[in-house]
Amino acid sequence: MVARHNHNRNEATVIRPSRRKPDELRAVSLERGVVKYAEGSCLVKFGDTHVLVTASLEDRLPPWLKGQGRGWVTAEYGMLPRATSQRTRREASAGKQGGRTVEIQRLIGRSLRSVVDLVALGERQITIDCDVIQADGGTRTASITGAWVALKDCLSWMSARNMVTGNVLRDHVAAVSCGVYDNTALLDLDYAEDSEAETDANFIMTGSGNIVEIQATAEKTPFSEDQLMALLGLARKGIARLVDLQKLAVT
Repeated sequence: MVARHNHNRNEATVIRPSRRKPDELRAVSLERGVVKYAEGSCLVKFGDTHVLVTASLEDRLPPWLKGQGRGWVTAEYGMLPRATSQRTRREASAGKQGGRTVEIQRLIGRSLRSVVDLVALGERQITIDCDVIQADGGTRTASITGAWVALKDCLSWMSARNMVTGNVLRDHVAAVSCGVYDNTALLDLDYAEDSEAETDANFIMTGSGNIVEIQATAEKTPFSEDQLMALLGLARKGIARLVDLQKLAVT
């Protein structure tokens, strides 16, 4: 099942490089079951940002969790060398992960764990791998949104084999970027907007509308509380649409 959201261009209100309206998502698609061997997988596209997400069930736990009667969900994130306009050296060949990579994969892991019943998961680990095939802004938000679909499929795979019972996944979680560009609050920034934005923010929220995490940074000029609330309002609207797409994708 592929869930898609297509934006409609409105030429009368062009203020964005992408010609989208301020509250308009990019064209979004969530395609399940794209990797043969993974227990769960999703190819997520937010416009020209494309991320391949897999969920792998592993019968191992971090040493500090052993014997506690609960499981763990963790994530790894990486960008392929030509995901961007210039080739980026693989971090494996550099011998270490960059700070941005570590920060993003921790964010993905935290976001998913916020909606998982780790006790119901049992003493096992699910590892989510997010590989950015093509980057045009919002790779972390696309990763989180697609990761939920891959995780859901992994848990369904486990449920079909009587490895878990009940609702291990308590809610949806999705993410979207927002920003202030040309003094206007905008939803779902692409790279052209993100690189010039006065304020850049990422919102991670559950299907029930609760906040998991907000990352908001003034890139050029500090932002007001009113602007923050405007961004939050846009994020709520965008995430509600993304959750609807997740529901379509997994039915």
